[in-house]
Amino acid sequence: MTEPATSQRADLEKAVRTYGGHWDTERGLRALRDAGHDPQDKHTRQILRDLAREGLLTKVEDWPVRYVAVRAD
Repeated sequence: MTEPATSQRADLEKAVRTYGGHWDTERGLRALRDAGHDPQDKHTRQILRDLAREGLLTKVEDWPVRYVAVRAD
């Protein structure tokens, strides 16, 4: 399988910005697979935490961890 030209982080950020709504590890994994990646749970969770730290996501639930996309209107 050929490695996608874009990074997992860039593709997940694009998906969050495009679709908004609630995000958890499963949705992140699905979005990355749809973008042609072979994601791992741990790496996907780290990307979601990074996006939350940067203000693109806000944590709304601790267990299971869920985030909501912040609207940039």
